[in-house]
Amino acid sequence: MLFLNGDLRTLNVALIEKLAARHGTPYYVYDVARIATQLTTLREAFGRQKLAFDIHYSVKANSNLHVLKVLRDQGCAFDVVSGGELRRCLHIGAKGSEIVFAGVGKTAEEITLALDADIRQFNIESTSELELIKKVALERKKRARVALRINPDIDALTHEFITTGTHDSKFGISLEDAETILLRDKSTPEIEWVGIDMHIGSQLTDETPILQALKRLAAFVKSIDAKGIHLQNLDIGGGLGIAYRGEKVISAPRFAELVAEGLSPLDLSRHTLILEPGRFLVGESGLLVTRVQHLKSQHHKSFAIADAGMTELMRPALYGAHHEISLVSTRAPGENKSVDIVGPICESSDTFAKDRLIPAPEQGDLLALRNCGAYAASMGHTYNTRGRIPEILIEATGPRLIRRRETFEDLVRLEIEVPT
Repeated sequence: MLFLNGDLRTLNVALIEKLAARHGTPYYVYDVARIATQLTTLREAFGRQKLAFDIHYSVKANSNLHVLKVLRDQGCAFDVVSGGELRRCLHIGAKGSEIVFAGVGKTAEEITLALDADIRQFNIESTSELELIKKVALERKKRARVALRINPDIDALTHEFITTGTHDSKFGISLEDAETILLRDKSTPEIEWVGIDMHIGSQLTDETPILQALKRLAAFVKSIDAKGIHLQNLDIGGGLGIAYRGEKVISAPRFAELVAEGLSPLDLSRHTLILEPGRFLVGESGLLVTRVQHLKSQHHKSFAIADAGMTELMRPALYGAHHEISLVSTRAPGENKSVDIVGPICESSDTFAKDRLIPAPEQGDLLALRNCGAYAASMGHTYNTRGRIPEILIEATGPRLIRRRETFEDLVRLEIEVPT
């Protein structure tokens, strides 16, 4: 058990140290029990509202094959945004009918792959994409199931880089254009309209924009229904936030209440909701464990230089994101000290925390960066020719390595094995 007695505040120090000794540092570790708890909480919340719903896990949050297999074994379907993610889902045995394909830049090759897999639906993001899907479907002699992603022009009140529901975002289609497209193409033989999609952003912690967006979705569905366009699937996206620094978040029961309230003008017995949680399911399950390599003082600054960096966790460099950092040690903690916790990458942005008050670390100490189950490994990269790091899954039977450490030979193989 990674979190003792299920308490996210209390780490299993002995286990973390044992894994570091066995696999080296840095590494990611995920707790299956926490993922299961989040999934159960979400299911029970929507069940209490007596809503028909399907959960499609957002693969981009954490796309490790073994994590996907855990979620599928627990009854999840999938939301993908690339052909590669689609292939991952098919590889672990998911059926096409369990897959929704989102994303603004689908290629003909990706569309062909999805059509051949007979996926549940494409979430359409532009008229250009719709025309390409129609073209490929005609060539393949198939009929594509499609949903239109609307852009409700709602500010999600989250970070600007993960806001997706405003008119200056690349995502979705305006309500006016969406209605025109549906009326124009409602009888096109290459496509079958099966739903409406909406996703206003990620790490949502404010109720107001969620409720506003749901009400606009309901009004739009009523409008097109009155014009003879009856769509079953209401894909309301994901984005439910988690507490990175103790902030107030929206609980699963409260989120379900908001959905029921926002969509109350509709007869929901005629619709199936599609939920696309990612971070909410896996974010809290994971740690990034790193070892302090060097300590450095410079004028008024103290630095702890770790062996993990922005190659393992991009969020602080990309978004200025906050992750709680814990000293992992069996010794009695010393006085708190203000420290910049940084990585080894040759970029000033390779900084996890500035002036963070933590028990004074010593050279060789382990640090655990929390809430790294989502958007850590999946955004990992190899800048500075650094191999990607191990991923470990904590199951009821104990820890299991689910990705080995990448070697130099792994990194250069495709450069060496170039056909002449």
